Amino acid sequence: MARRYDSRTTIFSPEGRLYQVEYAMEAISHAGTVIGILSKDGIVLAAERQATSNLLEQSIGSEKIYEMNDNVVAGVAGLTADANILINQSRIIAQRYLQKYDSPIPVEQLVRRLCDMKQGYTQFGGLRPFGVSFLCAGWDSAFGFQLYQSDPAGNYSSWKAACIGENFSNAQSILKQEYKDDDTEGSSSTAGTQMTMDDALKLTCLVLSKTIDTAKLTSEKLEFATITLKNNKPHIHIYTSDEIDQVLTKYDSVIKPSNSD
Repeated sequence: MARRYDSRTTIFSPEGRLYQVEYAMEAISHAGTVIGILSKDGIVLAAERQATSNLLEQSIGSEKIYEMNDNVVAGVAGLTADANILINQSRIIAQRYLQKYDSPIPVEQLVRRLCDMKQGYTQFGGLRPFGVSFLCAGWDSAFGFQLYQSDPAGNYSSWKAACIGENFSNAQSILKQEYKDDDTEGSSSTAGTQMTMDDALKLTCLVLSKTIDTAKLTSEKLEFATITLKNNKPHIHIYTSDEIDQVLTKYDSVIKPSNSD
């Protein structure tokens, strides 16, 4: 019966489903893994870079993690061409806000504006949904560090630790077990977590080693980025290959057990 209702994004099936949107989500589940972990000191983003050939020239810039604004960085899973359109649009939105109000755009407002655009492509005929999901990590003075996940339908939600892409369900299970939440009353941490940046990086390496189908984690297959505060201003750092190798070496004890399974 699905074939009668999956040719348009504007037609609901009798069960109330939009099949084209579901197909877009299915495409994302086959994309490279992206992980985001919130700590009290900042946020860690890590992404799997899926190389199609050893002959392919590695790009100088990042292909899975993008800087949207001075206070927001995003990891993408899905169609890179679709992601580029949305990333460029988000940068325009952020700069227009800065020009008008002379302050960085709040993180949730940027995510919501982006999701409004994604939702519009599910509502009008002749369009198809964007085949990409985002993990957006950012900081603003009102709510501190924030991590948001969005999907092709235009939905978004706030997380302390999240994963999108391939094997996301296994990654979410590990994050649920290993993430150190802050249940103490009167905690001074705005992030509501006991995790430090070192803890977040260690957990990121653990999850990647359990979910990525490879014999060994290397900088050629991974991208890392962090957002922290320096002089009370957000600082985004996208890791170089050498820095990624240093992180993997530092947490080698966490990674090794998965390689012997």
